[in-house]
Amino acid sequence: MAKMVSQCISPRQSFRVPRFSSARPTLSSRLAIGYANPSFCGVKRSNRPSFIAAALDVPKSMSSPNSESSLPLKEVIWAWCNADAVCFDVDSTVCLDEGIDELADFCGAGQAVAEWTAKAMTGSVPFEKALAARLSLFKPSLGQVEDCMEKRPPRISPGIAELVKMLKAKNVDVYLVSGGFRQMIKPVAMQLGIPPENIFANQLLFGTSGEYVGFDPSEPTSRSGGKAVAVQNIRQKCGYRTLFMVGDGATDLEARQPNGADLFICYAGVQMREAVASKADWLIFDFDELMGYLV
Repeated sequence: MAKMVSQCISPRQSFRVPRFSSARPTLSSRLAIGYANPSFCGVKRSNRPSFIAAALDVPKSMSSPNSESSLPLKEVIWAWCNADAVCFDVDSTVCLDEGIDELADFCGAGQAVAEWTAKAMTGSVPFEKALAARLSLFKPSLGQVEDCMEKRPPRISPGIAELVKMLKAKNVDVYLVSGGFRQMIKPVAMQLGIPPENIFANQLLFGTSGEYVGFDPSEPTSRSGGKAVAVQNIRQKCGYRTLFMVGDGATDLEARQPNGADLFICYAGVQMREAVASKADWLIFDFDELMGYLV
């Protein structure tokens, strides 16, 4: 029988910190305080005056594409600089490729599976339906997964390793929340220094001979809205004050929910999905854009 993996997060805090509320200063007022403080986001006035000016006068090219957003970009930047947890999507965000597409191509079913992936990422079909349909097209064995990982190791997106390192140096907890598979994500997490318990992803199930028997339906990320559930669970267990979700697809956008991700950053450095980008709090094309505000 296939074994299912359980998750356990060790909480950093024993209480649930509330999100932004009227009981505390608004983001706008705290933003003003932050700009007045020379240590805001680690900025030193003596040697980075142009950077402070950039933070105060954000270029239009970096503004959120969501005209209905309740948070102007200045406040999003303030929140980013003060986040204590960031959840990253993996496929087409942390990695350049879609893991299931790569695996399917390796197994000889690339084109048919890629078409289903496109539907899943735009939200035009329920994620669980797209996942089951894609896997049924090629039913990867354990041996095929291992061969694929050896011959086609995941390609890490430029700048992500440096960004994760910078976040960890600021004591920001980093998670990988993905609709991909643990077997393919664990090596990526290891390379980035992200602990296995901070991975929330799907689990392929295999029989005693290594044959494909399905996927674990109990994983929240196996269905539409699952990333939101995973992020909500992370926040509830750890009591984070400010949590971001970074990704490229509709399932990543869904994570911006009450008691889940406060804000969603759309990463379009690999795939530009306009339906997702138009609703993001911040649209970026390069991880350097995020690192620039953390120095």
